[in-house]
Amino acid sequence: MNLSNRKDPRLDALLDPWCPPRRKALLPFGVFVAFYFGFALITRDFYKVPMTIAFLISSATALMLNRKEKLQRKIELFALGMGHQDIMIMCLIFILAGAFTEIAKAVGGVDASVTIARALVPDAFLLPGMFMVACFIALAMGTSCGTIATLVPIGISLATTLGLNPAVITGAIVGGSMFGDNLSLVSDTTIAATRSQGVEMRDKMLCNIKIVWVPALLCILLYALPLFAAPRVASDGVAVTLTDGIKVMPYVLLLILGVAGVNVLLLLLFGIALNIGIGLWYQSFNIFDAFSIIGNGTVEMAPTLIVALLSGGLMVLIRYNGGIAYLIQAAGRLINNRYTCELGICCLTGIINLFTANNTIAILTAGPLAKELGLCYKVDPKRIASLMDITSCVVQGMIPYGAQVLIATSLSTTAHLSAVDIMRCEFYPPLMAIGLALSIWIQKRRYAKTQQA
Repeated sequence: MNLSNRKDPRLDALLDPWCPPRRKALLPFGVFVAFYFGFALITRDFYKVPMTIAFLISSATALMLNRKEKLQRKIELFALGMGHQDIMIMCLIFILAGAFTEIAKAVGGVDASVTIARALVPDAFLLPGMFMVACFIALAMGTSCGTIATLVPIGISLATTLGLNPAVITGAIVGGSMFGDNLSLVSDTTIAATRSQGVEMRDKMLCNIKIVWVPALLCILLYALPLFAAPRVASDGVAVTLTDGIKVMPYVLLLILGVAGVNVLLLLLFGIALNIGIGLWYQSFNIFDAFSIIGNGTVEMAPTLIVALLSGGLMVLIRYNGGIAYLIQAAGRLINNRYTCELGICCLTGIINLFTANNTIAILTAGPLAKELGLCYKVDPKRIASLMDITSCVVQGMIPYGAQVLIATSLSTTAHLSAVDIMRCEFYPPLMAIGLALSIWIQKRRYAKTQQA
């Protein structure tokens, strides 16, 4: 199989001829896991070592391999990998997504979303309501961590007022935020998954919905059980104003236009401009404040941008040294059809996520290999993007050292909740894992029928 990437002739010129499969070429992966995961275990803090440092050390390891090749040639390869068009488009989307999220928060869109949801959801159905509120906010904002940081303090306060178990309401918020983040058009995981496979965000979103809508519905029904109902109803009402509706409008339009197929870059630019207009109209800020807010939003994406660039260069070196060819050769002993290919892609993404505790990094790392496997066994790229996105979301929600659970734990100190307390009441990730397994099994049946025909 020809492993070359025909999208960049300069890259092809450097990558020709390809080195034969070599297990040694995978050493940078091992260095990354040992350095990042090892220090995390020693310090008991997965954020003690910045992800960018781990990637820099792994990249330096890759540059030191293959001593027969000149260092200058390897640096050129690394630089071309960083500047590949898919990586650059991904970075541009990250920048605009950060700007949109920050300006929308400054306008008051998040607070307005919470207000509208509280007004529409009866207190007797607070738990399923909070799950759906988290779904919507994460869907609009594109960040589960931001949604959790916004809603958990509110949820803890409501649990105290209504006499609910704070762990249950926190678990509902975490699960709902991961559902919305998984489907959002401006989520970094969506951007990474779709760009790595060269597919449209809308197509990946539609593939995801087919898998996760049943687990989400079951989760809502579970939270609606009388076992979790509030013993008494709060007396204070929540009033929704026209202003709240206008401030939420950019989120709604972003979702509608995105599903309609509008280019994501144009969509984000439109959303940013609309939020600036709303903010100026309501005097939330002046034009120079708006520029500053947008600038801060783009700067906050810097760690993600650096990791995306370094991962692009690192993967090219690993491929050039024969690492990807070796993985495909080794996987060929276990993967022999589309069904086992899908399982392999899920396992690869899940294992990387387990060690890095970062679903975006897992997708960026697994994406190139998943694409090669998909080409080998004719798996639809939209399907691959969906599988990686959902798998990383499942693992991220089921590990106690993931950012989502850690943020929820840190914000619920008044309720004395531990990560285990929250995970016991977080129903969505396990249900999503079951939905993913059923989807792969159904695809296996379809593949079998196709081969028989």
